[in-house]
Amino acid sequence: PHSTLPLTEVVEPVDFEEYVSSHAPGVEPGPLRQLMEFPQDDLELLHQDKECITLEPPMPEEEEYQRYSTTFTPHNSERQRERQRGLVKQTFELDEAAAAERQDDQDDAKRRSVSIDETPRGSWASSIFDLKNSSPDALLPSVLEHTAAEDMDRRNTEARLQGRHTDLMGLYPPPDEDEAVERCSAIEVPKEHCGQRIMVKCLSLKFEIEIEPIFGTLALYDVKEKKKISENFYFDLNSDQMKGLLKPHTPHTAISTLARSAIFSITYPSADIFLVIKLEKVLQQGDIGECCEPYMVMKESDSTKHKEKLEKLRQQAEQSCNRLGRFRMPFAWTAIHLLNIVSSVGGLDRSDPDSDSGNADSANTSRKKKGFERMSIGDDMCNFATFRPATLTVTNFFKQEGDRLSDEDLYKYLADMRRPSSVLRRLRPVTAQLKIDISPAPDSPHYCLSPELLHVKPYPDLRVRPTKEVLEFPARYVYTPHTTYRNLLYIYPQSLNFSSRQGSVRNIAVKVQFMAGEDPSQALPVIFGKSSCAEFMNEAYTPVIYHNKSPEFYEEMKMKIPANLTDNHHLLFTFYHISCQPKQNTPLECPVGYTWIPLMQHGRLRTGSFSLPVSVEKPPPSYSVLTPDVSLPGMKWVDNHKGVFNVEVTAASSVHTQDPHLDKFFTLVYVLEEYSFPFRLKDVIITEANMEGELKASMAALRGALLDTCVRFLHQLLNKLIQLIVYPPVIAGQIVNLGRTAFEAMALLVNQIHKNLEGNQDQHGRNNLLASYIHYCFRLPTAEPAVPPMPMQYATISRATARPSSLHLSRSKSISNSNPDLASSPVSPDEEVQRIIGSKLLHEELALQWVVSTSTVREAALQQAWFFFQLMTKSMAHHLFLTSKVDLPRRQRFPDRFVDDIAALVCAISADIAGRYHKDVELVERLNSSLAFFLNDLLSLMDRGFVFNLIRSYYKQFHTAQNPSSLNALRMDFTRIICSHEHYVTLNLPCSTLSPPASPSPSTSSTTSQGSAFSSMVQDQGVATMFELSVPFRQQHFLSGLLLTELSLILEPDGEGVFFLHKKAICAVHSLLCSHDADPRYTDPQVRAHVAKLYLPLIPIVMETLQQLHDFSDSSPARVRHASAHADDADPDSGSTISQSVAMAIAGSPLPHAKANSFVLPTAGRQSSSLSAECSRTLLVSFLWVLKNADAALLERWVSDLSVQQINRLLDLLHLCVSCFEYKGKKALERINSLTFKKSQDMKARLEEAILGTIGARQEMVRRCRERSPYGSQENVRWRKNVTHWRQNTDRVDKTKAEMEQESVVDGNLATEASLIVLDTLEIIVKTVVASELKESVLGGVLRVLLHSMAGNQSALFLQHCFTTQRALVYKFPEMLFEEDTELCADLCLRLLRHCSSSVGSVRSHASASLYLLMRQNFEIGNNFARVKMQVTMSLSSLVGTSQNFNEEHLRHSLKTILTYAEEDVELRDTPFPEQVQDLVFNLHMILTDTVKMKEHQQDPEMLIDLMYRIAKGYQNSPDLRLTWLQNMAGKHCERGNHAEAAHCLVHSAALVAEYLNMLEDCRYLPIGCVTFQNISSNVLEESAVSDDVLSPEEEGICAGKYFSESGLVGLLEQAAASFNMAAMYEAINEVYKILLPIHEANRDFKKLATVHGKLQDAFNKVYNQRMFGTYFRVGFYGCRFGDLDDQEFVYKEPSITKLAEISHRLEEFYSERFGDDAVEIIKDSNPVDKNKLDPNKAYLQITYVEPFFDTYELKERITYFDKNYNLRTFMYCTPFTLDGRAHGDLNEQYKRKTILTTSHAFPYIKTRINVIHKEEIILVPMEVAIEDMQKKTQELAFATNQDPADSKMLQMVLQGSVGTTVNQVCVEISGSVFEVFLSDIPDDPKLFRHHNKLRLCFKDFTKRCEDALRKNKALIGPDQKEYHRELERNYIKLKEALGPLINRKIPQLYRTLPVTGLKHSVSVTSDHKIQWHSSKI
Repeated sequence: PHSTLPLTEVVEPVDFEEYVSSHAPGVEPGPLRQLMEFPQDDLELLHQDKECITLEPPMPEEEEYQRYSTTFTPHNSERQRERQRGLVKQTFELDEAAAAERQDDQDDAKRRSVSIDETPRGSWASSIFDLKNSSPDALLPSVLEHTAAEDMDRRNTEARLQGRHTDLMGLYPPPDEDEAVERCSAIEVPKEHCGQRIMVKCLSLKFEIEIEPIFGTLALYDVKEKKKISENFYFDLNSDQMKGLLKPHTPHTAISTLARSAIFSITYPSADIFLVIKLEKVLQQGDIGECCEPYMVMKESDSTKHKEKLEKLRQQAEQSCNRLGRFRMPFAWTAIHLLNIVSSVGGLDRSDPDSDSGNADSANTSRKKKGFERMSIGDDMCNFATFRPATLTVTNFFKQEGDRLSDEDLYKYLADMRRPSSVLRRLRPVTAQLKIDISPAPDSPHYCLSPELLHVKPYPDLRVRPTKEVLEFPARYVYTPHTTYRNLLYIYPQSLNFSSRQGSVRNIAVKVQFMAGEDPSQALPVIFGKSSCAEFMNEAYTPVIYHNKSPEFYEEMKMKIPANLTDNHHLLFTFYHISCQPKQNTPLECPVGYTWIPLMQHGRLRTGSFSLPVSVEKPPPSYSVLTPDVSLPGMKWVDNHKGVFNVEVTAASSVHTQDPHLDKFFTLVYVLEEYSFPFRLKDVIITEANMEGELKASMAALRGALLDTCVRFLHQLLNKLIQLIVYPPVIAGQIVNLGRTAFEAMALLVNQIHKNLEGNQDQHGRNNLLASYIHYCFRLPTAEPAVPPMPMQYATISRATARPSSLHLSRSKSISNSNPDLASSPVSPDEEVQRIIGSKLLHEELALQWVVSTSTVREAALQQAWFFFQLMTKSMAHHLFLTSKVDLPRRQRFPDRFVDDIAALVCAISADIAGRYHKDVELVERLNSSLAFFLNDLLSLMDRGFVFNLIRSYYKQFHTAQNPSSLNALRMDFTRIICSHEHYVTLNLPCSTLSPPASPSPSTSSTTSQGSAFSSMVQDQGVATMFELSVPFRQQHFLSGLLLTELSLILEPDGEGVFFLHKKAICAVHSLLCSHDADPRYTDPQVRAHVAKLYLPLIPIVMETLQQLHDFSDSSPARVRHASAHADDADPDSGSTISQSVAMAIAGSPLPHAKANSFVLPTAGRQSSSLSAECSRTLLVSFLWVLKNADAALLERWVSDLSVQQINRLLDLLHLCVSCFEYKGKKALERINSLTFKKSQDMKARLEEAILGTIGARQEMVRRCRERSPYGSQENVRWRKNVTHWRQNTDRVDKTKAEMEQESVVDGNLATEASLIVLDTLEIIVKTVVASELKESVLGGVLRVLLHSMAGNQSALFLQHCFTTQRALVYKFPEMLFEEDTELCADLCLRLLRHCSSSVGSVRSHASASLYLLMRQNFEIGNNFARVKMQVTMSLSSLVGTSQNFNEEHLRHSLKTILTYAEEDVELRDTPFPEQVQDLVFNLHMILTDTVKMKEHQQDPEMLIDLMYRIAKGYQNSPDLRLTWLQNMAGKHCERGNHAEAAHCLVHSAALVAEYLNMLEDCRYLPIGCVTFQNISSNVLEESAVSDDVLSPEEEGICAGKYFSESGLVGLLEQAAASFNMAAMYEAINEVYKILLPIHEANRDFKKLATVHGKLQDAFNKVYNQRMFGTYFRVGFYGCRFGDLDDQEFVYKEPSITKLAEISHRLEEFYSERFGDDAVEIIKDSNPVDKNKLDPNKAYLQITYVEPFFDTYELKERITYFDKNYNLRTFMYCTPFTLDGRAHGDLNEQYKRKTILTTSHAFPYIKTRINVIHKEEIILVPMEVAIEDMQKKTQELAFATNQDPADSKMLQMVLQGSVGTTVNQVCVEISGSVFEVFLSDIPDDPKLFRHHNKLRLCFKDFTKRCEDALRKNKALIGPDQKEYHRELERNYIKLKEALGPLINRKIPQLYRTLPVTGLKHSVSVTSDHKIQWHSSKI
């Protein structure tokens, strides 16, 4: 029996080889057979010829399988796009509607009408007429036939499976590349280095006079580095006539010397590079100045003047050419600053399509190509790879100065050229015209010669004038190994000092020769010719400087030297005096000195700078083996044997290393190979005795070699070290074991390369140079390193592809490298095999050395483990091939000893990883992935069961360590790399049947822990084990078991699942499923089912994580609506400042889209999700993949074993899938397109990694590699617009229209496929449930998921299948809808109706068929269909109210279709059914007609709400429908942000529900109907129930909605409280909760009580916050254009701080749009309007600001700010006037009219404008006006004085306004005038006595208040304000004095009683309307 194993332990894997051999595949060869075993051609050794050296070698041909592995084939967007070609576009109503909407907007402009009919209902007659005349949609055949349920199911299933998209993952965005740890970039073929290439073409060179041939030289110089960075290129642009002059000297001209265009390579572009052009001419008598003179003086235009002179010059030139044609002299030079070319032609800002930043794919390659460029120092400006080609004409040449010819002088000149005040400007120029073309070089130019003059392909015709590739001398190191043969020597004579030499030595030429011996005939023709001459010469001369005894030279001589140099090879320099004038008896050239350089010394090439003595006579015999420094007896030397000739020799060679350490090593190896003892090496003589020591020492000394050289000779070095390991040399008969030393040397070398070339690595930290060595160049060495066959070869091995291998650089018997001059005999393969058998095996030796290595060596090997691992696998594969062991069973391929070593190695390295992960993060990450790749490779080579055990041992190491998340991350990466094997599926034995355990074991996953409630028989143990991570499953499917176990552990809710781990694990599964989907081997559905078997446990795993998944079904109306209506307002409750949509964007979910679904009860929110939206979505798509591809019968068996609870969980999951993959529509895509979310996710992950300190070094490195630009250091990256490194993002933000279109097609297909998979699964569940007794509990859930899928945006294709399933479900289980749950019926009606109004015809057809059948079934069950009838009516009302794009036209078609069905239904023709259907349809049509009206007012919110209000009123006696409309109104208010009104709609709804609950039963804790709600609003009483005779709540279908219940009431009240909270009306919340609390108390629901009290506490705390409620305006409408509104007055409630100007502008604009600009006028005052004076064709608006008005007694009750802004019914505005008609006059004539308005309901109400029903006016006489003004002033003073805490600023402002200097004057005057007018005399009219007295008392009060204020101010001020205060006091005293006498005068008459009457006019609303433009409020 299998014991259970916890998931954290790894099971013992199945013995793979045993299993495969014992279970012979019983399947016929075919797709399934592939799943059983690896293919025969899995491993292949490719021997690939390396082509002609002048062409890069190609990549090996990719063979079959590796491309299936994700290692080399990333799932990127390109590949995804490829797979998405040819998708069918799905039809979505969402998109159709959007298109229609645009059309509507255009039509709308044409329709302008605003009136509502007299009642909310149109006339029946017209409505029915409309309906009868509309056309029905197509009827569905066979809807009315009865068929057996089984047939129906079969038909539906077949239909559903037609035309399905097979590749689900192809529709889903590709996996995140950042997670793809298994990705390896393709390894580059080793090739010669090449920088940025520019092409220079010399077109023409013209002088003013043409008298002689001129020769040119081009070369590049870097001023900053003071280095010549290219060899010379020679060109000759002379006319044939001029060339003819030199015919005698150049009998033969090679075509290679006629080149006029050159390609220069620049590795380190910089701003300091110059192209220097030097010109020379044939030597003639006279110094340079004289010879230049004619060119400076004469002009072609003056040719007549100088005719004779010119003729003479030509003759001279001809003579010189004849006699001195072999010699040259310097003439002129110039330079071009390359930066100017590149930048002036706009190479900088132009982002070129082929520039380096072009596309992301090229970014990788360009990064590697330019590893070395990374060292460049901020020269970001120069990009020589992309600039616009330029043609230059250079006109200024500078004459060469005979004493300033050296490079040093040139650098000075060049530096000077860049300065504005150039010294060069002062020089006289030589005028000429040189035309050259400079352009970026093409990739593979035709007719090109390499620096060795070999033809580079393509070279179609050998007779064409060639282009030359110019060899670069890079300014700094370039780390690239040699891959081609190159052996060039450059000689630079620099200076000569013959000043002490006697005799005539003035015109000196130096002749240089390369001698193979001392005989003059042994001068070899290896010197490259210049221009228009032979290709190779055996001698070369330097130019001559006239009459100069110590000349400087700038000559470069280039030689091609033989590969095998001997001690006799040397350079010979001969010095000549040239006599320029022909004299008698004097020879043309006379030798005046000799010197030489022997080239080989101690086996090394001699290069560098030499200062040589010059001998006067010819050197004696056998001089060449000595250096000239040795003073030979009897020789005569110039200047006492001093060094008088300076020369530099450099080599560009792949033969000579020029490094002492390397030279010594190679020499010793050579001595060993040749066995040529004794051998002299400098001062040591190598013998057999000291050989071993010397060799080991030389290997150890390799670390001292220059890195640059080591890299250049990397391949040879590694080959030799490997050779020493494999073939231990035999010295003096003893085998000397050098394995350890060589291993050490190799480890250190590899490490050094890695450390110093960090920029040259891939994301796994593998150095590209080393990787390509292993891949292409490595091969097992043959016994004696004999010379291999001559065409060089790549011996590549590949795992049936891409791990190819080795470029074999052939070696000569010489020290180090191949020699094209030596022939050799090929070795037959058999001999090679023979030799190998007698040797050690490299992989065995490596494993052994590694296992036994210690300390530094072990550390070095660990650092670069990947290198040794790959070397081992490569060696193993080679070995299997060469010994033909590939066909052996895997167990017999390798000896046990080796297998043990491997096991020990893996174990040790696993321990290292587990033990060091917190110390060396970066190392451990690299080690971890290297180990994984190694094991991945071993799966192709060794016993697979053994490799599985290695994996297990790795895991075991980990489980002993504590498991922090970083270890989990490592393990995850490891697993992912192993699983990326190209035969992953086969390795999992997908076809094996799980052997059921002997005794049923308790399951290991909680999936089946509640025993099955379905099957009474013993559980089908076999199926259960297949669906859970049982021991059999994990054993048999070892790798997928590991992967899923990891996933399961990481997702455990209480596990350590940190966000980035979730992402890693989910991404790994997703990536594998993607590769299965894209894999042509698994297209067959049968095969797919087997593959899906490996992932079955994913289903229960995802079910377990249901609570943690992101909730995609977020449709809580308030939140989403709020978010969509005001994306910028933060939810006031949360106190956060991030708006909803921003928050959603950060979370990475698509923008919220308002699904106004006010029907949904506020459900308790799901547990806070712990998985991000992105992770959840990917997990769900993987879950759907398994459901789609798994065998349906298997799923059925599994479902039938599940408990109800688990099935419901599965249903919840399917519900979530529907929301998750819902189609968002093109519009949403366009919106989202402007934000790119995905990366925000990564930010979160990165943040988390950083906080937890687990940031992987690998990720860091990948990130670094990505961010490293190909251009060296980054300081100036900002300025280089075309290369900023963000460009590498593939997520470009702005997509093209076609891309958007394609994206929506893909999105639509994904949504459709996802929904169809859900539908398939629902059908499976229904099928299994029917058989059991538990259908009630499950079927409801199934239907809920169905309804949910109908509710979203679905494609027409899916909806058709969905409706057929729904019809089948209702047909099979009618009682589910009609007997139990009303809510399901309600929801179904709503969904069907919504689709009946769809714009897509086929959807309407199906929906109407479904709706008709629903009624029919309801009728058949109970002979009436009240329930459906009621639900449909309510649904329609709800739809009409909330749906934005509801189309009544479409619905009319559907209603007609339903009528047609009823007419054609033969079975029920004689029942009352058709008539009832007709009734219902007509009733629905009425509601529709209302809708049409609402559509018209869509733009006028007040009118729209009025209309809805009227419709709701019309349903006064149909509570369900009234409730629906109140809900609709609440929704509309919410959208507009009117939360107070929304809250009141909800309160009215709650009151309505309370009334009916009260009628049903008397329950003491429930509210007693509306009365209870009075405290919340006085308006609620209108909801009191209509008398019982009209309605009884018991009737079927009445009050059936889900709200008419206690929980519904609670829900409504909670929503109301929430809306009050958003409206900041916290006091009202208290009133709402007063009704709620008793209900919770009665239910003993203490949790809820706690929440409520918490909310109350919050609300009361917020009461003290600063709040602003509405602002009120009176609006009057005048003019018949307004229809119903004419002559009506309203009070409008606007948001707080709305200015009068704002509302008048809004209304004016709105109505102008309606009636036209000229038709609307605003009356600009508040006076009563005379209708007779108005233009009947215009519409007039009068708008006045009004304030709430309270009588004195009311103010006692209304204390707080809230009291004064709640339950408002009376408002007031004032109009100033005078009796003669002006608005303002003098004090004594100023009257004021106060108008008091009363509205029909109190604000806030369920709408924002309320009719005025009563109007009252009060007129104040002038004295009353004065009293009011003084009272106001006094009040201000009192407020400022008593403010707490005191506000000195405010106080001073008020004081300043009361007793300030100027004010004082005015005040005294005003007061004076007031006194004069009102108080000076006691009024005549006794009626005014009281006013007179009141005014006097006001003044008295005013002075008193001033005094208080001054006293307070004195206490508050600082010393600096003392003076100011005194001033105020003085003013106050003046004021008091002035007022004193008047204040004290009393009116005697007042002391006897008098009758007083005020002027009060009460006016009813019908009287003249008054309006005022309130200047203060504008």
